[in-house]
Amino acid sequence: MSRKITGPARFYYATCYSLQGIKAAYCNEPAFRYESWAALLMLPLSVFIAETGMQLAALAGTVLIVLIFELLNTAIEAVVDRAGTEYNELAGLAKDLGSAAVFVMLIITAITWAGVLWDNGWLG
Repeated sequence: MSRKITGPARFYYATCYSLQGIKAAYCNEPAFRYESWAALLMLPLSVFIAETGMQLAALAGTVLIVLIFELLNTAIEAVVDRAGTEYNELAGLAKDLGSAAVFVMLIITAITWAGVLWDNGWLG
């Protein structure tokens, strides 16, 4: 039986695994790459657009949540693809639902950004 790593070492290894996952998503998933580049533009932009801390949290938070959804969608796709290459209706459904979740989050992000821009007089 192996001994579980605890304390600072556990945090270090968990961070390394997380960074490996982000790197794998960036290298293998064009959608994650596009959304990462958008995030690199939108996160600094949110600092200039936001007039309150809550607006900043909403703008930056929605952008980061898009990345989370894309990582989860990529994980779903990897598990489904690992299960087999033959067509399966449930596998297709799982992939479609993961994609739909990312799409809905992109809509939420657009609405949030439009609302903040509207409130701050940048639109309309």
